[in-house]
Amino acid sequence: MEKFNLDAASMRILRELQQDGRLSVNELAERVGMSASPCWRRQKELEENGYIRRYAALLERRKLDLGLVCVLHVSLTRHEAGVVETFEAQMKACSEVMECYEVTGTSDYIVKVMVANMDAYHDLLHNVLLKLPGVSQLNTSVALREVKYETALPL
Repeated sequence: MEKFNLDAASMRILRELQQDGRLSVNELAERVGMSASPCWRRQKELEENGYIRRYAALLERRKLDLGLVCVLHVSLTRHEAGVVETFEAQMKACSEVMECYEVTGTSDYIVKVMVANMDAYHDLLHNVLLKLPGVSQLNTSVALREVKYETALPL
C-alpha cells in the first residue's frame, strides 16, 4: 500500500467525523466540499491507515449514575518488568479506569477513574487498587465539577 497523504480534505473529513461520526457519506461530502464517491474512498483510506480507530457514541455519565470522577497519582515500588506489566494489565482490565498514563514527575502513573459515588470509589480503592502488587503510594484527587470535557482532537 502506498503512503497515505493526509491533506486538507482529509483533515476536513476528520474534523467533521469527530463532531458527528454518524454522518452519511452524502452529508459528510457536502460538509467538506467533495462529491460522495471520493469522500467515501478518502474516509475508507483514513480508516485503513489507522487515522480513525473506531466510531463510538458519547454517553452522558451522570444519567448513567457515574457521578464521581477521580484522578489518581500512583507510584510503584519497583520498575521491574513484571510489576509494570501487571499494573498496566490491571488498569486495562478495570472498567472504572477511563485513562491511564505513565508520566514523569513525582508519581509513575496518572489514572482517571469514573464511579457512581464515594462508596463505589472506596470499594474500588480497597478491593482492587490497593491490592495491586507493587503499588507503593496512591494519592486521589476528586473532581468537584467538570470545567471542560472534550473528545475531539485539536486538528
